[in-house]
Amino acid sequence: MTGEGSGTRTYGSSGGVSIVADGGGPEGAPTVLLMHGGGQTRHSWSGAMNSLVERGYRVVNYDARGHGDSSWAEDGAYALDDRVDDVRAVLGASQSPFALVGASLGGATAVHAVASGLAASAVVMVDIVPDPEPLGIGRIADFMNSHLDGFADLDEAADAVAAYNPERPRPKDASGLMRNLRRRDNGRLYWHWDPRILKDPTGQKAIIRRSAEAAAAADPPPFLLVRGLHSDVVSDAGVASFRALMPELEVVDVAGAGHMVAGDRNDAFNAGVIDFLARKMPPERSA
Repeated sequence: MTGEGSGTRTYGSSGGVSIVADGGGPEGAPTVLLMHGGGQTRHSWSGAMNSLVERGYRVVNYDARGHGDSSWAEDGAYALDDRVDDVRAVLGASQSPFALVGASLGGATAVHAVASGLAASAVVMVDIVPDPEPLGIGRIADFMNSHLDGFADLDEAADAVAAYNPERPRPKDASGLMRNLRRRDNGRLYWHWDPRILKDPTGQKAIIRRSAEAAAAADPPPFLLVRGLHSDVVSDAGVASFRALMPELEVVDVAGAGHMVAGDRNDAFNAGVIDFLARKMPPERSA
């Protein structure tokens, strides 16, 4: 690991992958790991990170392997086992209690981490369940596969995002998208994630289900599901099947939000997550 205290750090993980993270809050405090969804970066958690730090948590907000400023796996190692290696690398030797907060792919990583033996004090899964809706997952995959040739300019990229998420107002200033894009030598802009992360989504779905079953059978930590009521990924049936596995599952429904819950309704998202963490892993708790 490089860097000390708050700020940006780099963690070495399996396969030579470097994980870049922003850290904040007091050292030794209960830690919240923020794990974004596929095709996103750590910047999608900026509002949540600030709110959690203000309440006394230690927060580590990292770019998943193959995304953002973290490195791409030379051998294409993007399985959930590899992503759990990254969680272990970020946690390091810390003895503080920790919570895992993951959106979509990050939530899948969180439940797989618990099934793999990581002793989290709490888990928040954001708009992902063991049995997600195939049409919603397919729409995400179609979006991520549809622009592999890049964009001529920033407006073209913003148009693509607006088409995927028409319920969210298109920003007047699209410059924030540059956090997710890189300009290559040919002058075109490309999403800055490794296309190989899209391999075998069907197999990964089966792993998520098995991991949830394993976690549920092993005295799991408290779980919270946050879903957007406009989501096409998490349905009432998906919530019911998750609760059948984990009867103590808590659910926060966020009105006016789709799959990108934190971005669509950051205020409601923060309130639900902070209330849950305050009850299950209060910030004054020490290691």
